[in-house]
Amino acid sequence: MLGEQQHVSSGTLKNSFERRALFIGGLQAGIGMLLAGRMAWISLAQNDKYATLSESNRVNLSLIPPRRGAILDRNNAPLAANKMEYRVDIIPERLIDPDATVAELGRLLAFDEIQLQDLRDKLEKARGFQPVGVAQGIPPEKFNRVLVRLPGLPGVIAQQGFTRWYPTGPSVGHLIGYVGPASRDDYLKERNPLLITPGFKIGKDGLEKQFEAALRGTPGARRAEVTASGKIVRDLDMREDVPGAPLRLTINAPLQDYAARRIGPESGAVVVMDCLTGDLLAMASMPSYDPNNFSDGIGRIEWKMLSDDDHVPLRNKVLRGLYPPGSTVKPMVALSFLEAGLDPEASVGCGGGLRVGNRVFHCWNRRGHGSVNMAKAIYQSCDVYFYHFAQKIGMDRIAAMARRLGLGAEFDLPVPGQSYGTVPDPAWKQKKYGKPWAVFDTVNATIGQGYMLVNPLQQAVMAARIASGRILQPRLLFDQRMPDAPSLGFSQEHLDFVHKAMSDVVNGPGTAGRARLPIDNVLLAGKTGTAQVVGLHISSGKTGPWKYRDHGHFICFAPFDKPRYACAVVIEHGGGSAAAYPIARDVMTFLFDPAKAMDALLGFEAGWGGTPQQRQAARYDAYAAQYGVRAPKAESAEDALSQANEREARGQASPQPEQTAAAAPRPEEDGTPAAAPATPAPAPSPAAPPPATPGAAAGATQ
Repeated sequence: MLGEQQHVSSGTLKNSFERRALFIGGLQAGIGMLLAGRMAWISLAQNDKYATLSESNRVNLSLIPPRRGAILDRNNAPLAANKMEYRVDIIPERLIDPDATVAELGRLLAFDEIQLQDLRDKLEKARGFQPVGVAQGIPPEKFNRVLVRLPGLPGVIAQQGFTRWYPTGPSVGHLIGYVGPASRDDYLKERNPLLITPGFKIGKDGLEKQFEAALRGTPGARRAEVTASGKIVRDLDMREDVPGAPLRLTINAPLQDYAARRIGPESGAVVVMDCLTGDLLAMASMPSYDPNNFSDGIGRIEWKMLSDDDHVPLRNKVLRGLYPPGSTVKPMVALSFLEAGLDPEASVGCGGGLRVGNRVFHCWNRRGHGSVNMAKAIYQSCDVYFYHFAQKIGMDRIAAMARRLGLGAEFDLPVPGQSYGTVPDPAWKQKKYGKPWAVFDTVNATIGQGYMLVNPLQQAVMAARIASGRILQPRLLFDQRMPDAPSLGFSQEHLDFVHKAMSDVVNGPGTAGRARLPIDNVLLAGKTGTAQVVGLHISSGKTGPWKYRDHGHFICFAPFDKPRYACAVVIEHGGGSAAAYPIARDVMTFLFDPAKAMDALLGFEAGWGGTPQQRQAARYDAYAAQYGVRAPKAESAEDALSQANEREARGQASPQPEQTAAAAPRPEEDGTPAAAPATPAPAPSPAAPPPATPGAAAGATQ
């Protein structure tokens, strides 16, 4: 009936309530069972996962960078070692406010504007995962300032650890190389988390890079209980790192440092070799870089200094410097004459020059040497004698002797990038240029000019082989076993003859009396050499712009009567051999009387402005005052070295003179010692000097 109200009884209400209660109860039971099942799954099946996550909130796991293996000299003195230092690093991807963090670090560490800008440059180039070194070797008080502020500096890591240290700095830069943070490419090659651990460094150049696997060592690990903010509460467990294996070299550390320092402000190289074993006792190339400064990358000022220096401090002149050897090849040429049957008493009249075809090839002594035999030709360095007899003997014999004595060779050494130069002969020229060999080619080559190019290491090997008469191979890794060095097959009579003539260069009527050793009963035998880089129409080679001056060479061995040590010195643009043989004299003196040699060096350094480190520091200050943050943005140390090596490979660092008629400049008179050169001012890197032109001078002296 319309309008009739529905009757609701107590039974109806009761049934409705029971249905709802049953539904809700069933739903609650289902949810409860689901939750219980989920809890059982988490507690049983995923127990390990969540236990690990829980532990990670309480426990910090970190790698401990291994201590790098030391690089030692032959007497176990360190050339590269580790020392404990405080350092600060940044993990870029963890930074919240980079600008504020850099500013605060600059305030805490008392950075100047240049250091702040260098740090900004590093952060700009860095990948997110790659640690960026802020500073190392921090005094404790500055380190504590940073340590206190760490909670408010996310992304900043302050720690105490071992850092690479090179006690003699620039003296071993090119020999040892340096270490630095791993790059993105380095990490992608290995995918090793150690490479992105703050404070860890890998070898970037030289022996540090060549022996990376052995020197690296095995990392340790640390488990520590930490707070929510990351503060360490206590150490739970630690596994010590395993240091890398030491590397022992044949190098004599004090001699290496002395040789590098004795080069002074000049640009050049010194190589010393043991005539009994072939051990390399010194391989100094200067100027050099300080590997201690390269560890965390170079800044704007240091990059500007390296870029401006026309002495090319990033080039390893021992291995990559190629030079015409000048008259240092004359003992080698004399040996080829003797083997070809030339009577050493056979003579030629030197009137100051010799006509060959339509050209006159001059001797360095334009007044002439008169009648010249082989001995006089060596100790007076008479060019005309060698011009004359080289034409009779032929270039093939001379080139074969040069290769026998180590010129043009690449030696089995654990070093990258040897430039082995050129020992020319008719077959080589035909293959290289498609042109026949000419008589003037022989004349040029026989006095170490023209196409002939060698590096200082090869010159040292040549000196050692002439001294010993054996096929000595240079060694850089220390080995107490005597090497098997077979005889070169020279007649002892021929060797004695050349040895005596080389002794007369220094101790007799020769061209290098100032090279005589200040030591009783020890005689030095040697041979001077001067190599032109431009024609006489451009420069005399003695004065004028530095880049146009002649290279100076000297090879030697001592004692003369029982050779033990051989040495080669090359001074770029030194104005001739007079720049080289005083250095050789002092270096060889150090081997027999270190105190006397040091007295001489300290006198020179007083005039030069101190040690290489002190001169570099003074130059840095001058550049910083002049350029400040206006200096160009720095390249990475690795890129800078790569660029220098590429230039060297393309032959841009040391231009080769063209074939010329030899007209050697007069050598500097051997009299009073030359004054110590002043420290050169920073100068822009020059363009390559123009090559000598045909008909211009390109001779050798002394």
